[in-house]
Amino acid sequence: MNDLIHTVNALRNVAPSDLRFAVKRVLVILSSPRSGSSLLKNTLTAHPDIASMDGEIEPFLILTRNGFGHTSDSDAIGELSNMDELADNIFDDLTVPAEDLPPPVQLKQRWVRRLLLQFPALFANGPGHRNLLQALEEALDETGEEVKVSRIRREHELQNLILAKIYKAARWRINYYDGIPTSEASSCFDEPFKIEEPPFVAPRLYRRKFTEADVENKTLLFKTPPDAYRIGMYEQLFPNADVKYLHLTRGYAQCVNGLIDGWLSPVGFFSHDMRGAGLRLNINGYSESVKFGKWWWKFDLPPNWREFTSANLQDVCLNQWMSTHQSILASGVPALRMSFENFLADPVTTVKKIVTHFGFSDMCLPPSLPIMMATEAPKRQRWKKREHQLLALGERKDVRTMMKSLGYTMSPDTWL
Repeated sequence: MNDLIHTVNALRNVAPSDLRFAVKRVLVILSSPRSGSSLLKNTLTAHPDIASMDGEIEPFLILTRNGFGHTSDSDAIGELSNMDELADNIFDDLTVPAEDLPPPVQLKQRWVRRLLLQFPALFANGPGHRNLLQALEEALDETGEEVKVSRIRREHELQNLILAKIYKAARWRINYYDGIPTSEASSCFDEPFKIEEPPFVAPRLYRRKFTEADVENKTLLFKTPPDAYRIGMYEQLFPNADVKYLHLTRGYAQCVNGLIDGWLSPVGFFSHDMRGAGLRLNINGYSESVKFGKWWWKFDLPPNWREFTSANLQDVCLNQWMSTHQSILASGVPALRMSFENFLADPVTTVKKIVTHFGFSDMCLPPSLPIMMATEAPKRQRWKKREHQLLALGERKDVRTMMKSLGYTMSPDTWL
């Protein structure tokens, strides 16, 4: 794995940056997994004063040997290693909204660097990398006219055209990208090396690179659920920045239901291959139910995860919800708390509260919000498909206490 990381870093060839000490403003969304943080982040990244990455920070932590398997036994991180290199990767990926496409050379570079994170075993070897460069050149050439047309065409449709060209000989790989319906339910993600966690993201098209001038008036936005276990990390990375936090909540029933769906998904949320740690999972309702269930840990890895390697799947998922919020609340970090339920019910009002609180100008929202990182089509009270199971979890005192702490009632009729 270390050799592969070295090769990927060499092929990505990210330029050094000296901007991390100049950054003035950072906003971090703290949440449990399956709480809607991807959708909220995607909404906020359309603001002209916000800079963001295409995905999450996790792949760059791996590339710089931070976190589980390197400096920690979980997703919690104390002192960061290789901070300059980590910041270089962040600045290389940071973009801000733009009306036009980036220059072709820059767009190709962004795709190459992203694809190396997604299928490193395929694209980081000599022949595989040469094939990638050729396929991407052809894809960008063939879709050039499509990409240049007015933005009547939705951006993800253009991304999908590029992906279809790249994976024309292995279309099943497209199943692992966000927003693309799975065409082969029998296939499952089991790559020999994992850097980015599926569902994969594609480089956004109508964005421009973050520049030195942007540090004066742009806020860097970060979102990844494991950040709940490493509050203070961004203060290390950007020591001269004013780091602020938004605590996004969601009720336990909705989260646990979404987590169970994700754990059983054959194409998404594969975070840690426990074969590398010499461990075998025996999670009831998971390890015996899916062919990847003895090795792959899904979603975040709380500090107490070893207590749950032989637990019931519902308890593993409940612990992931509980542990993130316990960590956020215990940190005492000042944070604006917003519920995902309110965001879904009234996104305009919720976003207005957020931008006002953090000092941004008002922003207009699209007529409808996109579906992101979903295992099935959204609908109200989807948790009711496991109603008996989830209501039983709600009888636990610690669940009731946390729900009250987060501002929720225990009345199921109020759980969207």
